[in-house]
Amino acid sequence: MGHEMRVGVLGAAGMVGGQLLRLLEEKALPLAELRLFATARSAGLAIPFAGEKLTVEEVGPGSFRGLDFAFFCATAEAAREHAPMAADAGCVVIDKSRAFRMDPDVPLAVPEVNPQALRRHRGIIASPNCSTIQLVMALNPLHRAAGIRRVVVATYQSVSGTGREAVAELRRQAEAFLAGREGAAEVYPQPIAFNLFPHIDEFGPHGYSGEEVKLVEETRKILEAPGLRLTATTVRVPVFVGHAEAVNVELDRRVTRQEALDLLRAQPGLVLVEEGYPTPLAVAGSDDVFVGRVREDASAENALDLWVVADNLRKGAATNAVQIAQFLWKGSPQSCG
Repeated sequence: MGHEMRVGVLGAAGMVGGQLLRLLEEKALPLAELRLFATARSAGLAIPFAGEKLTVEEVGPGSFRGLDFAFFCATAEAAREHAPMAADAGCVVIDKSRAFRMDPDVPLAVPEVNPQALRRHRGIIASPNCSTIQLVMALNPLHRAAGIRRVVVATYQSVSGTGREAVAELRRQAEAFLAGREGAAEVYPQPIAFNLFPHIDEFGPHGYSGEEVKLVEETRKILEAPGLRLTATTVRVPVFVGHAEAVNVELDRRVTRQEALDLLRAQPGLVLVEEGYPTPLAVAGSDDVFVGRVREDASAENALDLWVVADNLRKGAATNAVQIAQFLWKGSPQSCG
């Protein structure tokens, strides 16, 4: 491909879209053209980028003609409607929604983990769920070296994963609580300030939530381990930005703490915290995934415990999408730096 990209962004007015624009500006990617799209509701908005104001266009059948990449930061419904048209126009769609993640013909990719999947794309590439991305980044080196038998994970997910309204709701409820008032719950089924609940997405007939199902299915697809035994409990916590995960991994053989540290240290895009531990507040704004509290599980053979933290708006969303584009442009995985 050439030296400058022609790029479109669908959903530029949302939280992930805004983060993606900041990344494009920060990383100074070689852009020949940048066009912003949205549904009629947000069309006409002026969004600042690199010292200019870009006007959001209403997305339509001809929107993506002539573009190299389109980052979709919108709903699954919008992706299903517009991604096939964009791909037919010769544009590579990198979609952040759940629309195509489990489609067998669409790669589901984290460039540092399964770059080989990207070479098989047919015009649409899915970027995984935020909680999945940080999990597979930590599991990958252990799986390649020792084979994973079973994973048990509990997540601690911030409100920015839901969107701007949820961030505003947490702030409003916290202020009300501290002033001795009750804050109304509108975005979530109950107050999130000074609270937490194991409820992300809808519950299915089997008792698992949608987020838990995504975590299981997407991890299996990315690691190319369809029989991987994985169970999850996903929890919403009163944190603005950054998801954390407590992960227990059972392996085919014993991996000592020292070997685990060496394996994790060698994984691109993963930062090992040996002294202390990572927290959402500390990692906000970073493009890496952080892992700490690495220890051998005293209650089980061949098992390890890990604590994994990442900025869900960056590596969990915008950064991963940009890295996919960089990989396809340059032909190799890039650290987004």
